[in-house]
Amino acid sequence: MFGICNLSIVPLRLTASDTSEMVNQVLFGEHFTILEKHKKWSKIKLSFDGYEGYIDNKQYKEIPKENYQILSDSEQYYSGELIDFITDNQNNLTTIPLGAHLPLFKNKKLRIDERIFTYEGKVCHMKLPKSSIIETAYLFLNTPYLWGGKSPFGIDCSGFTQTVYKLCGYQLLRDAKEQATQGEVLSFIEESEPGDLAFFDNDEGIITHVGIIMNDYNIIHAHGKVRIDKLDHSGIYNVDSQQHTHKLRVIKRFI
Repeated sequence: MFGICNLSIVPLRLTASDTSEMVNQVLFGEHFTILEKHKKWSKIKLSFDGYEGYIDNKQYKEIPKENYQILSDSEQYYSGELIDFITDNQNNLTTIPLGAHLPLFKNKKLRIDERIFTYEGKVCHMKLPKSSIIETAYLFLNTPYLWGGKSPFGIDCSGFTQTVYKLCGYQLLRDAKEQATQGEVLSFIEESEPGDLAFFDNDEGIITHVGIIMNDYNIIHAHGKVRIDKLDHSGIYNVDSQQHTHKLRVIKRFI
């Protein structure tokens, strides 16, 4: 079985319960495999990054296998507006956030099964130069931190880096520790360029945080909110509290 998200932003939960931890979000247009379907909840696996979790059965639409394959094989388009809307042919309006998927997009039209929508906003659909990473990251500045979030209304550290890279045409895994398995390791902070990623670990040596390196040893990352702080050989130096908040583990280049 297969499905697609037909709502703006839907929580993906750790277990099949409304009170369960939100571990991720499913944005409009994202398609997925349904691993298990129960009375009220389904366990799904997102096509984009393979992330698994539970989604309310009322918050997605089932699609045939052939439609899932078409969506997976087609060129990917994403909304480039902080917040916008789409309309169907009855003028029903659906809001969509930055980074929402635009399935089978062509000539300002997108489609979920037989339902056709019109979208007239900015579209992201190609690989952009590395300089676009920082420009895109600025769109999320001051977004509140939200565990499991990946929208301008709330985002976590790895949701931030994944979404920024996605809008620029590059694919990252979902969690920081998974993203740290990708890319090319840099030996020294001096080798880094704007757009590279810096990863940080906890006292047990587990990678728990990630941010995007900027010019002049600055870093933009989600910590309380999406903010800009200083980066040095020790880690992140918070410009407000004037203390180090994260311990640097590794710097990686993806572009």
